[in-house]
Amino acid sequence: MKILILSLLALAASVFLALMVQNDNGYMLIGYGEWTIEGSLAFFMLMNLVVFAVIYFLLRFISRVWAMPDQIHSWRIKRGARRSRKALSQGLMELSEGSWKHAERNLIRFAGNSETPMLNYLAAARSAQQQGAYDRRDEYLQLAHESMPSADVAVGLTQAELQLEHHQMEQALATLKHLRGIAPRHTHVLKLLKELYEHLDDWQALGELLPDLKKQKVIDRDEQKKLEFNLFHNQLTRAAQDEDPLQLHRVWKSLPRQIRLGEEMVTIFVNYLINRQDNEQVEKILREAINQHWSDDLVELYGRVISSDSPRQLTAAEDWLTAYPKNPVLLFTLGRLCLQNKLWGKARSYLEASIGIGPSASAYRELGALLERMGEQVQAMICFKSGLELKSDTPLLELPASLNLHNSKLEAPMDVARGANPPKLEIIAADQALPAMESEAKASSPR
Repeated sequence: MKILILSLLALAASVFLALMVQNDNGYMLIGYGEWTIEGSLAFFMLMNLVVFAVIYFLLRFISRVWAMPDQIHSWRIKRGARRSRKALSQGLMELSEGSWKHAERNLIRFAGNSETPMLNYLAAARSAQQQGAYDRRDEYLQLAHESMPSADVAVGLTQAELQLEHHQMEQALATLKHLRGIAPRHTHVLKLLKELYEHLDDWQALGELLPDLKKQKVIDRDEQKKLEFNLFHNQLTRAAQDEDPLQLHRVWKSLPRQIRLGEEMVTIFVNYLINRQDNEQVEKILREAINQHWSDDLVELYGRVISSDSPRQLTAAEDWLTAYPKNPVLLFTLGRLCLQNKLWGKARSYLEASIGIGPSASAYRELGALLERMGEQVQAMICFKSGLELKSDTPLLELPASLNLHNSKLEAPMDVARGANPPKLEIIAADQALPAMESEAKASSPR
């Protein structure tokens, strides 16, 4: 459209000039020394236009020829960049598809002409890693760093990830420490360091890293609690292995109070103390922990502690009965503590009350052992049988109501073996057992 308008304007101008010179084309005379040139003004103007056009196009041609090397160079650069972009796209697609060899070839083929050669070399390093060509991988990483020295963090992170994937822990640790010196607040660097320290079980270094992990919000609240628990657990484990017997207590006191009151940490600590047979300290720590935060597991563990002052231990546990009168674990613990204090009748009442509320194999076992020592063999056998049934997931096979034992060489020692129905074990409910235990305690409490 533009060319058409220009052509129409040129045609109109030509017609206008032709009409002007039709009647009078003018006269022109040029003299220089003995030379004179004369002619019509229209012809002179036309010749001027022709000379101007010739000079103009000649200069344009000369400038084009002069700039041709630069234009060819620029064309080659653009062509190389276009081919490099195409090869990069193809290589990344093959990398995603798992075609490592073809991906590596396409990624490095035109990397020198790429607008972002670092991306080509980093992707080629991943391809070489998958092929087990670790020398080529390191070479590509070096080329990536040389192509863009300012991207040291990006190249270093890729190198660390590949080293971790290849289980080169020492090299990965050196790389990540270098990156942390360059970018101490980089969240991904901190995350990789955390994972590496966990893999190496370097809990001391992990403890030094924890403040930065929390400050930069690399880990959430739940992961932070888990990490702190593992750190403190490791400190206790190392202290328990120390030759100094007081080291374990020093580490325990250095832990935050909230951690020391936690059920899991208390359980770990008291188990170390139990291994050292420090029962007095175990009883005290468990009693304080239970008073702060009720835990059935800690109460059950409290019943297994053998204290030198067992009556005081029993009294402390009975104080909890006011707040938890129908807790089967507490009743079972009280039964065991009564056994330690040789309060047989009271122990039987507590164990029967525990079974009446929440049957457990442990309670059946303790009650069965007590009944067996008291000479009630049949009742003891019923307790043991009930406890085994609680522990077993396999249903009992259906048997005939009576068995023919005439041809058997084995004789049953009891009427129960001959098919007689054994007497049932009478389990006293908790609300009936507790008053009876209180009256019995007055008569049988240790003096």
